[in-house]
Order: sequence, then structure tokens, then C-alpha cells
Amino acid sequence: MAIPKKILPLIVLAQFCCTTLWFAGNAILPELVARFDLSENAMGNLTAAVQFGFILGTLAFAMLSIADRLSPSKVFFGSALAGAAFNLGMIWNGNHLESLLLFRLLTGFFMAGIYPVGMKIAADYFDKGLGRSLGFLVGALVLGTAFPHLVKNLTNDLPWMVVVLLTSALALSGGLIILLLVPDGPYRKASPKFQISAFFDVFRHSGFRAAAFGYFGHMWELYAFWAFVPLMLTTYQEYHDLPAFQVPLYAFAIIGIGSLACVSAGLLSQKYPTKSIAFTSLLLSGICCLLSPFFFIQSSTTLFLTFLFFWGVVVIADSPLFSTLVAQSAPVELKGTALTIVNCIGFAITIISIQTLSLFSRQWPSHNIYLILACGPVAGLYALSKGKTNPDYS
Repeated sequence: MAIPKKILPLIVLAQFCCTTLWFAGNAILPELVARFDLSENAMGNLTAAVQFGFILGTLAFAMLSIADRLSPSKVFFGSALAGAAFNLGMIWNGNHLESLLLFRLLTGFFMAGIYPVGMKIAADYFDKGLGRSLGFLVGALVLGTAFPHLVKNLTNDLPWMVVVLLTSALALSGGLIILLLVPDGPYRKASPKFQISAFFDVFRHSGFRAAAFGYFGHMWELYAFWAFVPLMLTTYQEYHDLPAFQVPLYAFAIIGIGSLACVSAGLLSQKYPTKSIAFTSLLLSGICCLLSPFFFIQSSTTLFLTFLFFWGVVVIADSPLFSTLVAQSAPVELKGTALTIVNCIGFAITIISIQTLSLFSRQWPSHNIYLILACGPVAGLYALSKGKTNPDYS
């Protein structure tokens, strides 16, 4: 079946536009703290609120099989519209900590109808070459999540509200792109009815379990790494007394380079087994966790930054591949639910890993705490090595 060439670029563009909502609050956290007289502890809480909202959203979407029972394109648009609206709530003059937490939580909730549903739309169009398609899609997610930091860096002389207004406008544009230009895909098979058991049924398939648990190990490391990249750079700056060190710019680049890694991994999956590439990427990122203390003590800034850029590549390169394995290992009529479930559990794991790092950062030397992240890759590699991820469904 011939798929119009414009479909994938449109899905990728829409995904990028909508996922700028994710870290819009992070990019202006200092301004929010100053404007609404928040405590310094509010920074971590506002960040966690988006993650927690996404977990609640994916749980609700998965339990109700929203993406499989309803039109994914319409679900994507509705979620983008709601997410953009709640994101705008941050500029309300009457905000306080509780209202900001609520706005960020609701923004995260409706991200559940954007990120996994976007992957579902791609899977409905690209039965073959799904790894390549999801590589571009997750690459758009990475670039979208890093983009607000770049906007903040480029608009330092403008009011902080510009970041909020721009990200909401982008999200609305992304939703309209999907609604108007990307109808439901030809490989979509709607679930005939609401099945509460679907949340658990997908885990009965051994291939799905192997892919899912590999993904969970990957997620233990990924968002904790992204969240702590600025701290890594600041730690190195203070340890080596570097007065001129572009922490925000380097942080954007280290996270943003992951978009190229996702695209490259997706293209490689056209020539090599998807599972093998995912295994290699997860292995390399696990090695980076173990070697991290060594690089913090190196006096060569170039060596340290090269290491972080390499880590930024391998920590995310396997993400679209795991999503591919999950989609291929799930029943066709529950593909959207399966993708949403693993996102739900995966992002719950990110909160645990981030909080664990935060706890140990107060007890250990800060350059040693990233050893803890190696637990995720080790567990994920074990799941991949023991499980058979060949798809049983077509």
C-alpha cells in the first residue's frame, strides 16, 4: 500500500510542536520562582508534576483503550488543544504553588494523548519500516523537549511569558496538522469495545514483556540523565574552577543531539536487527554510567564534553527501537494501548530514579551518584537477553 510521502514529515513536525509543552515550565523555573514568590523546593515539585500528570494520563488512556477505540488523529488534536490551554495557565497573575502544580500536572496529563498516540498514528501508517519512522518521531520528541531551553536562551531580553505563549502556539499548530492533514492510517484496526483487561492482557505475550522490561531499564537512566545534565556541567565547572562555562547552551546541545541519534538508530534498523541495535545502545549507555566518575576528574574540558555528548547519543538511541519492539509484539487491535502502557510504567520509573539521584546527591560526592543509573541498563539488558522479541502478531 502506497503511503503519501508527506505523512511521516507531518507526523514528525506535529510531534515536535506538541512536545515543546513538556519542558516549557523547566525553561522558566527561575522566573516562576521569582514571579510567584515560590520556595526553591518548588523547582523539583513543578518538574515532577508534569511527569506525574503524564503517568496519570497514560494510565487513564491505557485503561480505557482511548487510542484504540477512538480516532487517534482526533485524540491527538484534542490533547494538543487541552495541553496548550493548561500550559498557558502559567502566565496567570493569580498563580501560587498549588495552581502552578495543577497546571503542570494537567499539561502532563494531556501529553499522554500526544506522545504515545503519535507513535500509534505512525504505526497505523508504516507497517514495514516502523523502526525508521519511530526513529524520526522520537527524535522530534527529543528536540521538542530541549527546544524551550533554546527559546529561553534566545529571548533572554524578552519577558519569560514569551516561552509559554510560543510553546502553546506550537502545540496548537501541531494538533491542527494532525487533525487536518493526517487522517487515521490504513493499518488501523479499531478495538471493538472497551476492555479493562487489555491493560494486563498484553503482558501475557513473552515478546512484549521482553521489549517492555528492556524499555523500563532504559527509562530508569534516560530522564534522570536529562534532568541532571545541568548539574553535571555545573559540578564540573565548580570542581575545575571554570568561570566561563556555557552550562545552558551545552545542556541544550547534549540533550538535543539525541534527536540525531534516534533518527540514525531508526535508519540502522532498516539494515540490522532492531533488538541488536537496542541492546548495543543500552550496553554503551550503561558503560557511560559506570565510567562517569572518571571523566569528572579529568582536567580536559574537551574530553569531558565529548563524553557527555556521546552519553547523550547512546542514552536515547534505543528509545524508538524499544517502541518498535513493543508495537510489533502487541496485538494489532491493542497497539495503541500497549504503547501507552509502557509509557505509563516507564515514566513512573523516571520519577523514582530522579528522586533516588536527588537523595544520594545529598550523601555522596556529586560526581559519583550517576553510578546508580547503571541499574537500569543492567536490568534492561538482562530482560532483552532472556526474552524473545520476535513479533507473534501481524
